[in-house]
Amino acid sequence: MVDSILSSEIFVEIIFPFLLVFTLTFAVLEKSKLLGDGKRQINALISLSVALMLIAFEYPRDVIVKLTPFLAVSLVILFIFMLMYGFVSGKKEGDVLNKGLKITLGVIVGLAVIVAVLWATGAWDKIYSFLLGGDSSKIWVNVLIIVIIGAAMAMVLATSGKGNGKSE
Repeated sequence: MVDSILSSEIFVEIIFPFLLVFTLTFAVLEKSKLLGDGKRQINALISLSVALMLIAFEYPRDVIVKLTPFLAVSLVILFIFMLMYGFVSGKKEGDVLNKGLKITLGVIVGLAVIVAVLWATGAWDKIYSFLLGGDSSKIWVNVLIIVIIGAAMAMVLATSGKGNGKSE
């Protein structure tokens, strides 16, 4: 595999963690107005000091370097979920989806994102073979039938009291 300049040690170990910590610290100081309103220069100096201290110490820098890929992957997963859920729960004037349907579709979208992440990481094959491989497939078929019967009974019981008020 060809290494790019962005994967070199100076970028990964120094520049990227420095920029991340500087930007986050500056954003928090600006948003919280901890030092007062209109103190951009002071906020920038404090952010610079914190970011430079991070680069000086190996352990916190290594923690950030190890967590940043997880952060990036998590943000992409969250973005995909929010984008797909936005399709389901979009607010329009002629919105015909009721609240229950939106929740159901949201759960389906969430499960689809979870399955997609498991598939992309290669964990899906291991989980699939564990759950449905060998003798355990017979157990899961029975569990699925019981769940379907239970769901049908719950739907019947939930809708049985919603008549016109007349009992026979």
